[in-house]
Amino acid sequence: MIAKTIGRPSPPPLHNRLPVLRAERGLSRQDLATAISVNYQTIGYLERGEYHPSLDLALRLAEYFNLPIEAIFSRTPFSPLSEKVYGGPA
Repeated sequence: MIAKTIGRPSPPPLHNRLPVLRAERGLSRQDLATAISVNYQTIGYLERGEYHPSLDLALRLAEYFNLPIEAIFSRTPFSPLSEKVYGGPA
């Protein structure tokens, strides 16, 4: 007899600023991966939203960038930094 697998709903998307943070610091995916001891593909999966980080990984990223976790990850989309800095579109 084959057991039926009940599908779990997909978790809500987790938005992140990793590409922006990497670009600001001139880091490749490999550079960041090496710094926090993960495979470079993990960084790509995170940036594309295909993987949700463990708490440990999120904390390592926050420590590396010296930012609070909520400055890197959010359940709602981040507004563009230009809107925050310059007050939004004209």
